[in-house]
Amino acid sequence: MLDRLFKAVEAVLAMLLLGMVLMVFGNVVLRYAFNSGIVVSEELSRFFFVWLTFIGAIVAMRDGSHLGMDNVVSKLPRRGKLTCLTISQGLILLCCSMLFWGTWRQHEVNATNMAPVTGLSMIWVFGVGYLTSAAIAVHALHKLWRIATGRITDNELIEISESEDMPHASTSAATEHKT
Repeated sequence: MLDRLFKAVEAVLAMLLLGMVLMVFGNVVLRYAFNSGIVVSEELSRFFFVWLTFIGAIVAMRDGSHLGMDNVVSKLPRRGKLTCLTISQGLILLCCSMLFWGTWRQHEVNATNMAPVTGLSMIWVFGVGYLTSAAIAVHALHKLWRIATGRITDNELIEISESEDMPHASTSAATEHKT
């Protein structure tokens, strides 16, 4: 069920990106071809970008594709890896609480401030901080619970998402063999 939820979230991300591309491209065509434009598209594309970034952070947290120090942590024994993972999840919780608290403190200002073109309350834009901080915090708490109960596997101790830019081990081994 959780996988389906994240597939839906990824679909929302794709729709936000598509909406941004269509609005910006459409505005460029209208400006150069017809010397006009759709004013609301500039504002909405900025709002979509904010939501795309924050919701993308939730997906990246789940996929383990945020930056990490896997080259250092991978050399540690299991206990060291558990310690590093516990500390990192604690820091993530701290950052989530700061994000939530900051969004809460700015709530009244954002709720009463209206976007100049669309007239939307800015809490609809910046309120995504609530969603992001809560979702990432739940993920971190779940991981801490798995650490505490001993249910975390060795594969989960280091979350590596290989970059597509990095050569794969088999490719580099084949290259070394040729030289």
